[in-house]
Amino acid sequence: MRTMQVVELGQPLELREVEKPTPLAGDVLVKVHACGLNFGDTLVIKGTYQEKPQLPATVGMELCGTIEALGDGVEGLHVGQKVGAYSGFGGLADYAAIPAGICVPVPDDMDSLDAAAFLVAYGTSHVALDYKAQLQPGERLLVLGASGGVGLTAIEVGKIMGAEVIACARGAAKLELCKAAGADHLICSETEDIRDVVKSLGGADVVYDPIGGDQFKAAMRACNPEARLLPLGFASGDVPQIPANHLLVKNLTVIGFYWGGYVRVKPKVLTDSFATLIDWYSAGKIKPHVSSVHALEDANTALDLLRTRKATGKVVVKISAD
Repeated sequence: MRTMQVVELGQPLELREVEKPTPLAGDVLVKVHACGLNFGDTLVIKGTYQEKPQLPATVGMELCGTIEALGDGVEGLHVGQKVGAYSGFGGLADYAAIPAGICVPVPDDMDSLDAAAFLVAYGTSHVALDYKAQLQPGERLLVLGASGGVGLTAIEVGKIMGAEVIACARGAAKLELCKAAGADHLICSETEDIRDVVKSLGGADVVYDPIGGDQFKAAMRACNPEARLLPLGFASGDVPQIPANHLLVKNLTVIGFYWGGYVRVKPKVLTDSFATLIDWYSAGKIKPHVSSVHALEDANTALDLLRTRKATGKVVVKISAD
């Protein structure tokens, strides 16, 4: 089968031919239709992600495909069933052997491109805002990097949960996407002072931050007492150092959040979240914004869109037809 692999850290992926995997006990073999790309994939390639695979390694954290074979002991799934999965690795290939326990049945009304763009982005925002930050109706939510893959979903989820949403992004075109997603207020990070604008709107009660750096610092200074801050990524390349005395004065809470970690420690958090999100999708409340679709051999070009922060919404690699 074909696969796009990291052969040497920091170098472009290589298209290689490898043996088709055989599912072990508890696994399923999935014929991959589409793989959703994430900023974390670029970090895996650099060797700076939280989890470091043995090389050569196939990247691709989330996928949608059809089950082709079952390993011993697998129950509740069947051959021919369409599933989505947060696999962590392995999505950029014709086939993937993955644990049955991480597979989520994909409803008939969700196509493979949507399903591949769905789990990480919506799952991250929903678990962050609901389970971790406990966002309440009427609170003011500040979303940094709001036009990106997780940012747009944070706007949508925040609005469904009843929040007033402030979206911060770079440039008019990206801000228009945020407005279309439901944002109540818009901030251009290139030309406006985040702290001043947010404070003029009444301050932030929850901050959703995949960017880090100076934007995190500005957002923290615009927080209301007892606000909650969610650092969930550092696309700026700058991991902010948080002064504890600032937290003390305003009774702020900084909540560490790594969505993928729940696969091992509390998978029910994710499965409960997925059930809610799939209901929302079927009800027409949410719809993934897929900004570009690429062939498997063009995965390096697709990943560059994430590295340079030129992508809006999700970037998806289409590998085979449904």
